Amino acid sequence: MFKCPNVFPQHHNPLVSYPKTELSETVSSSTNKKMGRSLLSHFLNLSNACPRFTSYGNSSKLQRTLPMIHQNHLPLVGVNSNHRCYCSVSAPEPTVSESSSTSIKRRIVSGVQPTGSIHLGNYLGAIKNWVSLQDTYETLFFIVDLHAITLPYDVQQLSKATRDTAALYLACGVDTSKASVFVQSHVRAHVELMWLLGSATPIGWLNRMIQFKEKSRKAGDENVGVALLTYPVLMASDILLYQSDLVPVGEDQKQHLELTRELAERVNHLYGGRKWKKLGGRGGLIFKVPEPLIPPAGARVMSLTDGLSKMSKSATSDLSRINLLDSKDAIANKIKRCKTDSFPGLEFDNPDRPECNNLLSIYQIITNKTKEEVAQECQSMNWGTFKPVLTDALIDHLQPIQARYEEIMSDTGYLDQVLAEGASKAADIADVTVSNVYQAMGFLKRR
Repeated sequence: MFKCPNVFPQHHNPLVSYPKTELSETVSSSTNKKMGRSLLSHFLNLSNACPRFTSYGNSSKLQRTLPMIHQNHLPLVGVNSNHRCYCSVSAPEPTVSESSSTSIKRRIVSGVQPTGSIHLGNYLGAIKNWVSLQDTYETLFFIVDLHAITLPYDVQQLSKATRDTAALYLACGVDTSKASVFVQSHVRAHVELMWLLGSATPIGWLNRMIQFKEKSRKAGDENVGVALLTYPVLMASDILLYQSDLVPVGEDQKQHLELTRELAERVNHLYGGRKWKKLGGRGGLIFKVPEPLIPPAGARVMSLTDGLSKMSKSATSDLSRINLLDSKDAIANKIKRCKTDSFPGLEFDNPDRPECNNLLSIYQIITNKTKEEVAQECQSMNWGTFKPVLTDALIDHLQPIQARYEEIMSDTGYLDQVLAEGASKAADIADVTVSNVYQAMGFLKRR
């Protein structure tokens, strides 16, 4: 392994190395274009100090080769290129400089559990937003099957539910040419990093998690596994593993993301910076500290039977939710029987009318109308008028998704290929992060 000495002034990036012969050609060409003598000197010093290296360990996934320098282009760190080169074996710096932030896509990760059926809350609160995010960000969307076993589950159904969830991702519009789609358990680094993070997580942080308190109280101590307590650490692993910039979350999930942020900062403090550098690493931050991304609407879809409770797979009554694969008759029946109120007209944001606000919000999102347009359209309606309108809108919106789902499920080879390719791409990122953490925490490097 070779490291570059700091031959650049502070405003230059020292984490770039070039082969001497290629650099000489570039310098010759660049000199003809009046490259400054000072900059030329720095690049010559750097080329002499940093011979080419080709690998980190024995894993082919971790091999990194220097980019060829041709014409008059020098591919610096932070530039959006298919090749990146660093003078240490570790991953790119988790922070992006201001000068490069406009030319590199920020990364987003998100996932849904494969328990029960994907419902309208999952779709409007998460998956539908992914479709727009994939055009702007580098995106990784996965099926979090490891999270699905924190409570008692149907062993025979887990595999099928995982495939169904993956197919629905694609049917809803997730484009595999823009996003990586994979199964969480197919990238083993999730569990490895969870264990490493667990050693740095104070038990008090986990004890304060609201969802753990609520679920353990309902199930009883004898029926609650350790995984229910520690799954926020797995969630942190899911996020930090990919050096995520942003994480789409609902308002009720912000506490878990806050734990992820605190854990990233804690590990950076305990093992990063000069401590890591003394062990032969890059130094600096080990993890990026992710920010929450909360959609402006639809972040929390409420139950059809209780406007104060979130739409959930775990609710006892199926009448509380619209499943994406529900038939037309099922959708019509659920909307007809959903809870309403006796107030005249329909309106948003009245705290005394949570069900009204929920149903209007659903209608707004699936019709792509503005809040003002829906308010004006529905203000004089009664429930007998509005419910058929909402039913028709839901059926029209979900029908193409259902048709696409059936098409995908009829070709199992296609779905298997999508998940395999997605897992491979994800592992390329994840393996580097885990290797860096092992190094920073002082483990003996595997040869």
